[in-house]
Amino acid sequence: MKTKRPHSPRIAVIGGGTGLSTMLRGLKKLSGDITAIVTVADDGGGSGMLREDLGMPPPGDVRNCIQALANTEPIMEKLLAYRFTEGSLKGQCFGNLFLAALNGMSGTFDEAVRRMSDVLAITGRVLPVTNENVHLAAEFSDGSEAFGESHIADFKKGTDRRIVRVRLVPERPRALPEAIEAIEEADMIVLGPGSLYTSIMPNLVTEGVAKAVAASDAFKVYVLNVMTQDGETEGYTASDHIEALFSNSGEHLFDYCLANSLAIPEELAARYRAEGAEPVEIDDDAVYKLGVGILRAPVAGWQSGYARHDPDALSRELLRLYREKSHTRVYR
Repeated sequence: MKTKRPHSPRIAVIGGGTGLSTMLRGLKKLSGDITAIVTVADDGGGSGMLREDLGMPPPGDVRNCIQALANTEPIMEKLLAYRFTEGSLKGQCFGNLFLAALNGMSGTFDEAVRRMSDVLAITGRVLPVTNENVHLAAEFSDGSEAFGESHIADFKKGTDRRIVRVRLVPERPRALPEAIEAIEEADMIVLGPGSLYTSIMPNLVTEGVAKAVAASDAFKVYVLNVMTQDGETEGYTASDHIEALFSNSGEHLFDYCLANSLAIPEELAARYRAEGAEPVEIDDDAVYKLGVGILRAPVAGWQSGYARHDPDALSRELLRLYREKSHTRVYR
């Protein structure tokens, strides 16, 4: 049985995309014991091109997390984020090419990730959830299916079909052993924030991950997205998000859901509505019936012109909740 460390918890975060890397920028200021477990199902953009050309796992989400945890000079961060604007490399990010080069020098993708992490002296660890070459497929309420992470949102947009299940191809690939170990040893496990079906879910349908999360006695919390996402979660309430995570994974994964309590400025909300997105409705009774407690806190920000989580506010709240609730569970 692990010993709880209230002032420096071992934190395992599970997800991908912009939401996860944003949160990591705040967490690294408060804890040096972070393991980010990251999806490798992306097949679009620059990552998809490298995946197709070099036969490697997609580097983008992993690279974003490494960059978020890096302790480097500002010029190095700008270099990693630099995106070529012309020629055969147009649209490609230098950080992805850096990781691709390390992958060519390494025996496995996780070894390449470790080497890049060492070069950039990151706080904590970043782990791909699996080393296997996986693709994401989504099954919809009308019986149709979309194959490939980059195609799911476009296939769903403009229809009333809902995603009912996602799976990886090949199904249930073996998780990286270090990822399972990090979950088992964690004092706090955080799912999200990020795209429900394409950032968080691919990790949970990787063999061993959901069971390890469900079996853990850590403080486990899901960070609810601030807004619904066009092409994935239009019209979804908080309970819809949670039920999807539980039903797809086959496990009761967490006891708490952290939701933003700040009102979105009307001008920004109107812009999101025009794009088919809106603040996620918190349906407390339905959430509680799922055996989950809703925790509200002012964790959003919009200084960038988007409604996203504020990394510092979110991280402070997560640590506060860990210290307050790590020894309690929601009755169910």
